Amino acid sequence: MGIKATVLQVPIDIVTMAEAVARLEEFILKRKPHLIATANAEMVMLAQEDRDLAAILAQCQLVVPDGAGVVWAARHQGYTIPERVAGYDLAQNLLAQAAQKGYSVFMFGSHPDIISKARQAALERYPGLTIVGTRHGFFGKEDEPEIMQQITAAKPDILLAALGVPKQEKWLARNLAKLNVPVCMGVGGTFDVMAGAVKRAPLWMQRTGLEWLFRLVRQPQRALRMLALPRFAVKVMLGKKG
Repeated sequence: MGIKATVLQVPIDIVTMAEAVARLEEFILKRKPHLIATANAEMVMLAQEDRDLAAILAQCQLVVPDGAGVVWAARHQGYTIPERVAGYDLAQNLLAQAAQKGYSVFMFGSHPDIISKARQAALERYPGLTIVGTRHGFFGKEDEPEIMQQITAAKPDILLAALGVPKQEKWLARNLAKLNVPVCMGVGGTFDVMAGAVKRAPLWMQRTGLEWLFRLVRQPQRALRMLALPRFAVKVMLGKKG
């Protein structure tokens, strides 16, 4: 167990990118199912009202500080957080490691066209990568047994689920034992970026904590969701450590 910070009752692992990737490899070698979450301010705020999500985050084997807001909040409370571990970058580092070490990957979620392009991009970017299956994210309750069968039959080492927060975390938590995949991680809009459908903020905006502003300008429909950010900041400033 590593050191954790607590941001509005949500435990956040204090790890660098390299440490997070090393931890994921440990999970793969242990062969037991592990749940990984990438926490930003929006997810932490959702967990304030969604008890199921809060319980899942408390039980995750790894919760990385995905958002600049979470890093700021932890530092504001006196924790030493070395860096932001962005979910997109963690997924890319994990895919690179998988290609190098021979770990297999299953990609689940997003639109059929998006996941197809994301798969192709991954294979081109990471030579030698083994993708044992893909499944789009449009499904009903009646489709779940078939999806479960498809994933378990493929026996991946890594399952990346892009169903959006909190659906992906709840789906993975509910099915974790049955899936029996060593690394199960919710990756949000990662496949959209990999497919070229959504552009990432320039590196200087990522490093200065302004990625949220870039997303808002590119996707004005996110405005309502972005209201969580000032509410998050106020709540952190009014709260106490732990």
